[in-house]
Amino acid sequence: MYDKLVNKETKLSVIGLGYVGLPIALEFAKRIKVVGFDIKPDRVELMKKGIDPSNELEGEAFQGTDILYTSNPEDLRSASFHIIAVPTPTNRNNLPDLGPVLGASETVGKILKKGDYVVYESTVYPGCTEDDCIPVLERYSGLKCGTDFKVGFSPERINPGDKNHTLTKIVKVTSGCDPDSSEEIARTYELIIEAGVFRASSIKVAESAKIIENTQRDINIAFMNELSIIFNRLGVNTYEVLEAAGTKWNFLRFYPGLVGGHCIGVDPYYLSFKAKSMGYHPQIIDSGRFVNDSMGRYIGKQTVKKMIVAGKDLKAVRVLVMGITFKEDVTDIRNSKVADVIDELDDFGIIVDVIDPGAGKHEVKEEYGIDLKDKPEGKYDAIILAVSHNEYMKLDESYFSSLLGKNGIIVDVKGILRGKIKNHTYWSL
Repeated sequence: MYDKLVNKETKLSVIGLGYVGLPIALEFAKRIKVVGFDIKPDRVELMKKGIDPSNELEGEAFQGTDILYTSNPEDLRSASFHIIAVPTPTNRNNLPDLGPVLGASETVGKILKKGDYVVYESTVYPGCTEDDCIPVLERYSGLKCGTDFKVGFSPERINPGDKNHTLTKIVKVTSGCDPDSSEEIARTYELIIEAGVFRASSIKVAESAKIIENTQRDINIAFMNELSIIFNRLGVNTYEVLEAAGTKWNFLRFYPGLVGGHCIGVDPYYLSFKAKSMGYHPQIIDSGRFVNDSMGRYIGKQTVKKMIVAGKDLKAVRVLVMGITFKEDVTDIRNSKVADVIDELDDFGIIVDVIDPGAGKHEVKEEYGIDLKDKPEGKYDAIILAVSHNEYMKLDESYFSSLLGKNGIIVDVKGILRGKIKNHTYWSL
């Protein structure tokens, strides 16, 4: 397979051209022939023009590439190495939603040929590739995995908004359904991964490695969030505590904050679901998820308390929320926990304006029913700096003073204004 791809006797396809799939497709397209498939024709048209719908890549990333963008599944027949990189979200009950990955498996299964390879990059629970995805491939292709076609798993490690730890500079974990496929898949990824490839011993090991990466971060951030709640009651600044503790060489540097998005805020639920299906109820994982999922409401309540202490009439106050994306310096709003902060304020009947330098008005309205403002309007009783966008990092107290009325309150979720606010009530996690 590797030789056929390098000699351009066949093509590689990427199914799902989001923040994970598009960079992969473009990197491979610099060296071999690629078919990029997405179910949304409007996104495909943008990519044909050299525009990344996710706003992660610049126009130069599209240059010098041999790639066909398409929303027609029939175009996938010309490829023999298929990479599935679709989302794996959770539903409203925080249970795994395998709809996208199983739908992609069906699409690929219908065009699968003998000798083809299918590699999953979508984050799933251990066993999902073999127990849930392969049966779909076999059902729609009429072929047998291991005999007629090969399957592997290579978890994505892309960090949205990070311009340093990009696709080619992060070690890639790969795996296959047998030794031969494992080696062929690893060699194929070595075409683009400068940092090197780690060959996992099995698909389940690769799946497990990915799921614990984000679960570990989730649990550590949950610990920081719980500490911030405790220190708030003690009247101690959490960031000052962490700064002092961080002087020890082996102290792990995590910080409190809102944990949303489509990775850290989702993946632990996949591992928890699988554990429960095996008869074990995970204590730490579920507790961490509970703490992190409750932080948005907690911040909203603390803001309300500060306004009450300041003698403000909650029926007449106005609050400005700065930032709605799930993390800094991205445009992605999926599973943003800032929405929980806003919901808590809404429950008190408080008027809330929301601004964000990168988020799209249409997407915010569609996802959360919020009318995003172009800029602040008038005076506010409180400002919640919810996301530490680069544009916000440069702001000083005079900016906030121009927007705040008498007895104004600043809620600084990420602590970026610590030590800079002298003339207003200031609170951070």
